[in-house]
Order: sequence, then structure tokens, then C-alpha cells
Amino acid sequence: MPIGITINALAVLFGGIFGGLGGKHMSESFKAGLNVVFGACSMTMGIFSIAPMKNMSAVIFAIILGTALGLLVHLGDLLNKGAKWMQTLIVRLLPNTHEGMSETEFDQTLVTVIVLFCASGTGIYGALTEGMNGDTSILISKSILDFFTAAIFAANLGYVVALIAVPQFLLFTLLFFAAGAIYPLTTPTMIFDFKAAGGVLMLATGFRMVQVKMFPTADMIPAMILVMPFSWLWVTVIAPLLG
Repeated sequence: MPIGITINALAVLFGGIFGGLGGKHMSESFKAGLNVVFGACSMTMGIFSIAPMKNMSAVIFAIILGTALGLLVHLGDLLNKGAKWMQTLIVRLLPNTHEGMSETEFDQTLVTVIVLFCASGTGIYGALTEGMNGDTSILISKSILDFFTAAIFAANLGYVVALIAVPQFLLFTLLFFAAGAIYPLTTPTMIFDFKAAGGVLMLATGFRMVQVKMFPTADMIPAMILVMPFSWLWVTVIAPLLG
């Protein structure tokens, strides 16, 4: 039973509902201020995840090729379509959920939130860890931040943020059941490099949240798939040749 995953999804669900209900009572300056702070928190978590990295070249290679792959298959556009579908669904029940925002700004922000909740290195690693040894501490710690982050974003975007709990739960549950096959094939070095790649995504997400630079975070997601094979390849093949 994926307890940590369930708690994390419920945190996003209830945070989104809470923010959707209370958003109209929050001033724009209050929401903007907290959004910047959450962006700084995302960047801090990203830096923390990057710090223990073992093979910088492998991680950078995975980020570059993974992003190129995402751009080639237009992964960001696919996520945009999914975000618009979720928005259309919720608007049928609750109209004007993002009043005052342009469609472009809404789409960009919603994709940022989807990546933040569903593709962070912490979340993916936490799901794999729980699936392997039942440790829920990583996901429970993440749930605390996710609740407040979902609430603040929902104050601007509306109840659609709560729906992100569904793809998050499905993705993390899939990783939970796949962990038995994946985790035994990894090494501590591969895990550190994997978390570092997730940290790069969280750092890029933080820049999007504070609107400094709109990194293509959705298109960067394939890097999370490539980084562990690249880390293994670097340690077992390339490094010995260079040494």
C-alpha cells in the first residue's frame, strides 16, 4: 500500500481546494510575495539535491539530451494540452477559476506546477524508495511543502490545481510498483546523479515561479529517464578509459 504517495496526493488535493476557496480573500501582493518565496524554496531544494552529485558530466549530458528529446517530441505542448483539458473539465463545474490571468500566463504557470508536483527528483526518488523498502519519510516531508504550494497556486489558478493530484498519484504509484525491478539495478552513485538531475529541474522550476526565466521544464523531464543509465555508463565505461 503506497501510504506516502497517498498522503502526498491528498496534500496536493486538499491544498488545491483550500487555495481555491480562500484565493479570493488573499490580496494580490500577498499571493505574489508567497509565490516568490516558494520559488526560492524550490531553488533551494534543487541546489541541495544537486550538491551530492558524483558525475557532473553524465548529469549535464542527460539534461542536454533529455531536453533535446523533449523538445523534439513537443512534450511541453502535450502537457499544455493536458493542462487545458483539466481546466476545461473544472470550468464546467466552477467557471472563472483563473479570473484576471491571460491564457498564456495561465498555461505557463499550470505547466510549471504540474512539473513541480509530478516530476521533481524528490518525489520520484521518494516513490522509488517507498516501493523498495517502505520508507515514507521523504514523501511525507514533501507533502508539507506541497500542501502550501498547491494552496498558493490554487489561489491564482483555481481548483484545477487540485486535479494535479490525480496524475501525480498515478505516476508515483507506477514508480512504486516498478521499484522492485529498478532499485536493485542502481548504485548509490546513480541515485546521487538521479537526484541531481531532479534538482536541476527544481532549480529551473524555481526560476519559472519567480518569472526570471521561463525554462522549458516540461521538455526537460526525459532527462530523469536518461540520467541513471548515463551515470552507469560514465562510471563503468568512460571514466576507466579517461583514467
